[in-house]
Amino acid sequence: MERPSNVGIIAADIYFPNTYVAQADLEKFDGVSQGKYTIGLGQSRMAVCSELEDINSMCLTATQQLMEKFNIPYDAVGRIEVGTETIVDKSKAVKTSLMDLFNAHNNFDVEGIDSKNACYGGTAALLNSLAWVESSAWDGRYAIVLAGDIAVYEKGNARATGGAGVVAMLVGPNAPLVVERPRATHMENVHDFYKPVMESEYPKVDGHLSNECYLRALDSCYTRYAERFEQMLNTPFSLDQAQHAVFHAPYNKLVQKSFGRYLYMDFLRGRLASPQVEQAFAPFAGMALEDTRRDKDFLNALREISKQQYKDMVAPSELITKECGNSYCGSLYAGLLSLIENRAATLQDKRILMFSYGSGLAATQFSLKVAGDVQHIKQKINVKQRLDARVAITPEEFTDILARRESTHARLDYTPQQSPSILSRGTFRLLQVDNLGRRSYIRAYSTSARVAISLCRRLRF
Repeated sequence: MERPSNVGIIAADIYFPNTYVAQADLEKFDGVSQGKYTIGLGQSRMAVCSELEDINSMCLTATQQLMEKFNIPYDAVGRIEVGTETIVDKSKAVKTSLMDLFNAHNNFDVEGIDSKNACYGGTAALLNSLAWVESSAWDGRYAIVLAGDIAVYEKGNARATGGAGVVAMLVGPNAPLVVERPRATHMENVHDFYKPVMESEYPKVDGHLSNECYLRALDSCYTRYAERFEQMLNTPFSLDQAQHAVFHAPYNKLVQKSFGRYLYMDFLRGRLASPQVEQAFAPFAGMALEDTRRDKDFLNALREISKQQYKDMVAPSELITKECGNSYCGSLYAGLLSLIENRAATLQDKRILMFSYGSGLAATQFSLKVAGDVQHIKQKINVKQRLDARVAITPEEFTDILARRESTHARLDYTPQQSPSILSRGTFRLLQVDNLGRRSYIRAYSTSARVAISLCRRLRF
């Protein structure tokens, strides 16, 4: 078999819930100052999952959408890996729940399993799948990567940073989005965000520490990515070598704080191409690196210095994360799909920097080279129309939904009570959890006739 080349992302889609709560309404409901969430966090809306959906159902929906929209034969898939931190079973992988879709087409030979570390699992799943395609074990079939979560928080300041979504990516050779060779990883043992209480969906969060860890990892990853780029490609690297940058986005304001650090790292490495930017950084040249992550004067100067480049390079990737909130493992790749939605016609031959971060911590800086047309992805996933078609719920309804999720999270012998009419057509939903904890799913259709002729049998895992 001929060895694969230009391995990367061939196609992609995203599933997000059909309901959302507006951040401006949450500000009023929570009694906080106007703009605290919409300006302070940089968020517009937040996707909301009811008791009808869990991580298995969302991954089922995302996978089925990808297969149908891009006409992928089920026997053409040889690997599936799921990156998620949303756990409904401490032993059984989410990936196994997807196998009914493939077993129904007599495909049982599918490698891969789940990867977990906070928001980084999706990137681990992608890198593992790329390695499989590039390995001697590759059998010529595609890999599918699922990256996503349901992000929920207990009452308090962090609740507005929730969200939900799952991105599905088809990985293989001759891809329009080629993952380039240079990459750099930074890992530490810290407790900035973690989930030690197994009976609860809610994490323990040290927000200030998490922000500092994010920026520290970014500095490390970008610097070493630049060094490896120069070593591997034998050419100087600075931010000017890329045309777009996509970030893991817990909330958009953190992304705004982060992008300018690329320029500052170039300044410290002596790689800045602009004398004006170099002059703007000169007053901070002697500042300790850790202080630059907290000093308000520096942070304000950084935003001002990078404002225009941020608008050009980063802003086009903000659409889905602003509208749906944080999907944890899916966040970075939701940003990529936002960029495709907004810039598909002009992306060919461009380089996209990708920064992935997961608390705990694990982070990687890598890049994509757009080697082909991606307009077909934009056309098939139809993001803007789907976002506009969602249903708004009130903060009161949102609070009730989370209370319901709390009470049913680890419950056995349970049937969701909410009407499935709120779901969009084609969405998989949780039908029942039996007295042994086995979960059943069914796909929602708009008419009983469609239910009768399509996947009427219950999927049981």
